[in-house]
Amino acid sequence: MQAPAAATAQGQFLIARDGTPLLLRPIERSDTAALQRGFRRLSPDEVRMRFLHPITELSTPLAERLCDLDPATAVAFVLIDPPAAAAPEIHAVARAYVDPVTLAAEFAVVVQQRFGGQGFGRFLMRRVIEACRERGATELWGDVFLDNGAMLAMCEQLGFTRRSLEHEPGVVRVKLDITPN
Repeated sequence: MQAPAAATAQGQFLIARDGTPLLLRPIERSDTAALQRGFRRLSPDEVRMRFLHPITELSTPLAERLCDLDPATAVAFVLIDPPAAAAPEIHAVARAYVDPVTLAAEFAVVVQQRFGGQGFGRFLMRRVIEACRERGATELWGDVFLDNGAMLAMCEQLGFTRRSLEHEPGVVRVKLDITPN
């Protein structure tokens, strides 16, 4: 990822290592088809790492639910093709849901392999952390497969702690205290 360009009303333009232009912005209700197109490009392993079990299709009702968020309790940021694209595709998503009772937020991140290793996941995750703080969350957590080295490394770099889950072999829970200073 090259240095981020200035933010515009549409979002923030970024350039991938291969020169691909991307737009960082919050997910929109109208992103259902773009989310489905991006999902179809994920490898079975990328899907398993994101959803913690294999799924073969992102159904329209599920995609609609993932795109239609309650802004008081949920956030999602995407890297999507610029508006001029004929059939835009979402290439990365970072999202979180803030439990209004516990103020703990569960997160999930997926970056297409083509754009992996460029800092996009960390960039998106920082946005999610700030958005969760703005919604009053005090903790951010997620369950991660032990073989998801990239996610575990990113979480470690961001200061997350981790612990094993007693009834989920091969999965760890990562947590980050995001209590405002």
